[in-house]
Amino acid sequence: MSEFEGKRILVLEDEPLIAMILEDVLQDLGCAVVGPVYDVAEAEALARDAPIDAAILDIHVGDHTSHSVAERFAERGVPFVVASGSDEAGELPGAAGLLGKPFNPAMVKLALERLFP
Repeated sequence: MSEFEGKRILVLEDEPLIAMILEDVLQDLGCAVVGPVYDVAEAEALARDAPIDAAILDIHVGDHTSHSVAERFAERGVPFVVASGSDEAGELPGAAGLLGKPFNPAMVKLALERLFP
């Protein structure tokens, strides 16, 4: 049994292939994936009150950024990491780190370990 068994992880990612890969990796680690969510508005709605233990947020989603989603999670005390191809974790205040793209299963596991120390 994984230490992440049953953890509800929201995935906000606008690239369907990346979202599907991330979903598979998280499920292999025992997580329950919320989403994947492909747009900021839907992620904001879930971030307000859905039962979520942590999130992986792409910073650039279509023509928007995930700042508002990060703010909702920060208000609720829900930890999150930024998924990005560049060093943008600092652009989302409160981020517990960066999950660099392209990622591999070991990198996703490390990101979860930062979320659930």
